[in-house]
Amino acid sequence: MTYPTALLVPTADSALERLLVASGCRAVVVADVDSDIPMAAAAVIDARQVGVAAATTAARHVKDAGVSVVLLVVHPFQLADLSFREEIIDDFVLHPINGDEFTARLRHRLTRAGEAAASPHVTHGQLSINTETYQATITGRALDLTYMEYELLRFLAAHPDVVFTRETLLSRVWGYEYYGGARTVDVHVRRLRAKLGEEHAGMIQTLRSVGYRFSPSGLSDSDGAS
Repeated sequence: MTYPTALLVPTADSALERLLVASGCRAVVVADVDSDIPMAAAAVIDARQVGVAAATTAARHVKDAGVSVVLLVVHPFQLADLSFREEIIDDFVLHPINGDEFTARLRHRLTRAGEAAASPHVTHGQLSINTETYQATITGRALDLTYMEYELLRFLAAHPDVVFTRETLLSRVWGYEYYGGARTVDVHVRRLRAKLGEEHAGMIQTLRSVGYRFSPSGLSDSDGAS
């Protein structure tokens, strides 16, 4: 299955990343729109952080790079600043974000732009993750996961074969507001492997001295993954 890429500008936000995945997209963080911008179907720009003027400048950059849909996240007091920017900004959502509204608006814009979002299911072989119901199954068996176990599995499975350090997983899954140590990731990985079962535990591989990756094949290889 191909997931349309959605850029998240300017910084990682775990809540927005979860909403993008729930909307059927693959999230890619772009901190600097003045550098190379990856090919993408959409961009979600957080004007709460940078202001509407800077967000509009960023929107022009991503539009020039070929991005079809630009959606802004704004505070209610920023609404007046959106006037006369319709040619650059396709849509917006207000803070605090309603998840259903965010998903509906993004999917609608992607469909109009000919960039249909993927199914809310992330599937790899016998593993199926439903990003709308927060449920996961393996070989048809429901996995009894805590919220953070589910979020870690969902994030890794949405980025197959990509290696993430423990620090990156802490910021991308737990969020920047989380102050726990890297051992938190190790503990959750160990619990996930146990719940996946011995036959499928190899889907989450360890890269020694680096971090973890999700391998759909579940097979260890020669680089020290296990």
